[in-house]
Amino acid sequence: MTSLLLLITIMVLLTLRVPVAFAFLGPGLGYLLVEGQSLGLPMRLVADATGNFVLLAIPLFILLGVVANHAGIADRLFDFALALFGRVRGGLGYVSVGVSLGFSWMSGSAVADAAALSKVEIPPMLRAGYSRRFGLGVVGASALIAPVMPPSIPAVIFAGLATVSTGALFAASVVPALLMVVGLCVVVFLLVRRQPGIRHVGFSWARVAETGKRVVLPLGAPVVILGGILGGFFTPTEAAAVGAAYMMVLGFAYRRLTVSDLPKIFVETVLTTAAIMLIVSSAALLGYVLALERVPQALAQLVLGITDDGTVFLLLVLLLMLVLGTVGDATPILVLVVPILMPIATALGVDPLVLGVVMIISLMIGLLTPPVGTVLFVLSSTQKVPVAEVFWGTLPFMVPLTLCCVLIIFFPGLATWLPAQLGL
Repeated sequence: MTSLLLLITIMVLLTLRVPVAFAFLGPGLGYLLVEGQSLGLPMRLVADATGNFVLLAIPLFILLGVVANHAGIADRLFDFALALFGRVRGGLGYVSVGVSLGFSWMSGSAVADAAALSKVEIPPMLRAGYSRRFGLGVVGASALIAPVMPPSIPAVIFAGLATVSTGALFAASVVPALLMVVGLCVVVFLLVRRQPGIRHVGFSWARVAETGKRVVLPLGAPVVILGGILGGFFTPTEAAAVGAAYMMVLGFAYRRLTVSDLPKIFVETVLTTAAIMLIVSSAALLGYVLALERVPQALAQLVLGITDDGTVFLLLVLLLMLVLGTVGDATPILVLVVPILMPIATALGVDPLVLGVVMIISLMIGLLTPPVGTVLFVLSSTQKVPVAEVFWGTLPFMVPLTLCCVLIIFFPGLATWLPAQLGL
């Protein structure tokens, strides 16, 4: 009963838009005080929660994404993709998906992707005759590629919590991310057939060559980052540092960055990192309280009482993440739920890489669902449209994203094949 009251209190606070960290800290501390528990051990857990070396990659990947935004990399990717595919019917839709794929190699955040690319991609779509709802939908859904395709901030968090190799989880995410790309392109193909008035862009090899030269160096970033990690040359943390330095050099070379921009870039990075780490710490306290109430054991008994089949367990995880994703962000949910689900997955013989990929993709879908869907609010703000219009635009694209999770559950080799080939 106490644990149920605790969870209800947290849900009420989140519904009232109380910051996640405080929605966790307040009830957690209140429980400890009411129960007369010592605060010594819980406070040590809070302090130690961010001490995992793997988590050091998070601020560096955030810095990489912030620098890529300020360096105008999104504009260069968009121009090149438009030169290649602009003449295809519905080309701007495919361009949006392709640019998100390219940008995802430099940004592990769907919010950063949506904020940067919506300003670049949606105005040309409107001028070419695409509906606003279509533009909002394809940009919002494509932004979810970023936290799945490595480098991925949610993958770093999951790997740290589940004590699995970050490089292996990065590799496991590549094929699912490409499946997401294919699924989104199928929806684009189906939707543009209903928009006969859209205009196309002329094709020119000269324009392809000109814009192609402008993306050669930026596309070196994923080669450095992913090649370094998957080839065993860098740890993810080292790769993030090298990638951020590489992107910063490009920004100065392109004269899109100046020394005066650095304080703003570092402040943005620090603020984003601090928000994530505060959530991780507060979730550690809440996890301690739930452990005192034996919630993990009760949930494990409940799940094992329902099924002893790993596939059914993953389907239940998918459903749970889709529900939780509607009311919370990925970071706190991962921090709370991964320690609970991992022992169950181990008991049922579920590969932790498959569990990680399914959890990350299904939680990302929550970024497109009210009431908390962060990407919805970002697009609503940048395009000055109601949140409801953004949601209805993204709704058709949620189908292939969900089907992608289902495919991975029934065909886990989609996630495990590449790590096995790389010996990770």
